[in-house]
Amino acid sequence: MGETAPLCLADMARLAEAVLPPEVWDYASGGSGTETTLAANRTALDAVALLPRVLAGVEEASTAGRLLATDAAMPVAVAPMAYQRMLHPDGEPAAAEAARLARVPYVVSTLSSVTLEEIAKVGADTWFQLYWLRERYAVESLVARAEDAGCQALMVTVDVPIMGRRLRDLRNSFSLPADVVAANLDDGAGRAHDRVDGESALAAHTVAAFAPALGWADLEWLRARTTLPLVVKGVLDPRDAVRAVDSGVDSVVVSNHGGRQLDGAATSVRALPAVVAAVADRCEVMLDSGIRSGTDVLRALALGARGVLVGRPVLYGLAVDGARGAGQVLSLLHTELREAMALAGCADVGAARMLSTVRM
Repeated sequence: MGETAPLCLADMARLAEAVLPPEVWDYASGGSGTETTLAANRTALDAVALLPRVLAGVEEASTAGRLLATDAAMPVAVAPMAYQRMLHPDGEPAAAEAARLARVPYVVSTLSSVTLEEIAKVGADTWFQLYWLRERYAVESLVARAEDAGCQALMVTVDVPIMGRRLRDLRNSFSLPADVVAANLDDGAGRAHDRVDGESALAAHTVAAFAPALGWADLEWLRARTTLPLVVKGVLDPRDAVRAVDSGVDSVVVSNHGGRQLDGAATSVRALPAVVAAVADRCEVMLDSGIRSGTDVLRALALGARGVLVGRPVLYGLAVDGARGAGQVLSLLHTELREAMALAGCADVGAARMLSTVRM
């Protein structure tokens, strides 16, 4: 990348926008509705001001930690993201290779464009994200496949009863390229390839494939079905977090789906402290939606998160330079987190969780 080598994650986003087709950039970077929540995620993170500790005797900070049963070089996992071969021909295996080298978990999406088995063979610490399909047998099959492939955790996304109304996709009449499929599903993404003016083919596929009436009984059935650590992603209300813990989950991810579902939903970072307080150490709490720097990771830790999921920046790195670009994103994040922790007087992630914050 020569003179344009990125120095921060925002640089990588600009490089990705320059190389991606406009409709793919809109799909990856956009949100739902008027994108109020998408923008607010960034504003809310920027409003979290840290109170650094001084004279802490920290020569070099250690970012190492543990997420569920997975040791990680930093408290970060690569978020589940669909159809990564849209952004680069190497797709999910390249992003998983970047995660392997960075020693962080990689979460495989139900809607990955390469099978979960092939992704798992890369050798990263792999978790599997489950969208609840209309047919129970299809859910059972995906869970069994994830177990057989050696996935270390199961993450259920619960904030997509229907797909949010994503205006950029509607304006672009967005559909999947013919060579990109939902490799884990029998229908291979079905209607997601059918371009219709003024409509999103991906939204049509979601309506056809996903079960809109997912309930607590389904989650409890899944808890009884698998011994894998169980994560629920998409929680904002503390009451739901408590109910999830009562249903046997091991972790909740405080998330508004990166501003791609309910436009007007609370920002994840504003919802985080109340969720942490409500579960009271009965399960791990992670944060997702809007993480764009090592300082953002430190903010999440200071507010009580065990770790974070990072999404779009990894896609942008993948788009720019495959596994190498995705790896650069994770390397930048690691460097920024280590430096932010040192500047805040934190020798390790435990100390980071003891930091105080104020509103900017």
